[in-house]
Amino acid sequence: MTKLKDALQYLFLTIVSIISVFPLFWMVIAATNTSVDISRGTLLPGTNMVKNFTNLIELQPLFSSMGNSFRYATIMTLAALLVCSMAGYGFEVFHDRAKDIVMAIVLLTMMIPFVSVMIPLFRMFSSLDLLNTTLGFVLPMIASPLVILLFRQSARSFPKDIIEAARLDGLNEFSIFIRMFIPTMRSTYAAAAVILFMSAWNAYLWPKVVLWDNTSITMPMLISNLTAGYVTDFGVLMLGVLLSTIPTILIFFVLQKSFAEGITGSIK
Repeated sequence: MTKLKDALQYLFLTIVSIISVFPLFWMVIAATNTSVDISRGTLLPGTNMVKNFTNLIELQPLFSSMGNSFRYATIMTLAALLVCSMAGYGFEVFHDRAKDIVMAIVLLTMMIPFVSVMIPLFRMFSSLDLLNTTLGFVLPMIASPLVILLFRQSARSFPKDIIEAARLDGLNEFSIFIRMFIPTMRSTYAAAAVILFMSAWNAYLWPKVVLWDNTSITMPMLISNLTAGYVTDFGVLMLGVLLSTIPTILIFFVLQKSFAEGITGSIK
């Protein structure tokens, strides 16, 4: 009975794994085929990847879009890590009832659809002359309620005795945060970096509103442009999706162990 149960579990996990991996497999296969072959549903690798890549470069500014996405995502990730970690540290280390109320309000903002604040944000950024700028892209996303909660939960495991001892030795709060909190919470920073980088890399709606210059478009905007014509070349489209997906996959696999440790530590 135990062997049958184990066999059924392995069979179920195998089927779920195949279903999960199949979209990625199909994306890679589609990037090597023509639009006609993709429409036919072929599941075999083709020989059209070089032509698809050439067409992609001719149709859209691939390299500048990739560079823009890297720049925006990196700046946003670093800025958000600093802001959110300081907020999470402050909410927990200087804990009181008023801060619990503020934290609850911060978490409630996760329930507000972005489209409901997009127009006020656009008008505000327009009046500040921040449209079509890196700062205009980054500012609305540097305070993530989810990441603030992640750092607050992780800060609960940070020994309070160390903070008191550091204060007695004459360190100010900023020095304690920089020299003691950040090195201790490396796994949490890695987990937050994965979340923030993927969020910034895949952002579409706000960049579409705030960035209108063709030299400033990001990879999601480039992929959207590939479907804007009367006829869509699915081979080129899937190659663009594949190239857009690779950086986030690499980031996740590089930080996978730290990501798991950071999420587990915050849950505990």
